[in-house]
Formats: sequence, structure tokens, C-alpha cells
Amino acid sequence: MAKAVKGRRGKSRLGKDKRRKHHHWQVTVFYRDGERFARVYIDRRKAEGFAARQKKSPVVRSARIMEIN
Repeated sequence: MAKAVKGRRGKSRLGKDKRRKHHHWQVTVFYRDGERFARVYIDRRKAEGFAARQKKSPVVRSARIMEIN
């Protein structure tokens, strides 16, 4: 009897951690004076909105969104 070969599914960066109900997104804001500020969101859209609002400020150098565990 031949074994059935299952197709391979692509793994996410976070792996197969079943405990995770949602992903976390960290927004890091870099200011012109060298300071940093970070905030964590569960919803990516909210994180993107926060970063976009921060980028409008003249004292903000850049804002970055990063997926975290």
C-alpha cells in the first residue's frame, strides 16, 4: 500500500504557534532629536494609521511598522 504524500504548505514567519489569536504590530517613531517612541497594535490598519499621522509632524524623522510575536 502506497503512502499518500501531502502537499507542503508555506509557513508564516511566526511558525505554527497555536496560542496566537492575532498578530502584533509595533510602530516605532524616530524623532529628529534622536528620541524614539514605540507603540504596539493588534490591528495592522490602526498601526498604519498611527504611523501616517506621526509622519505628518515636522519633528518626526521616520516611522516604521514591524510585525512582532
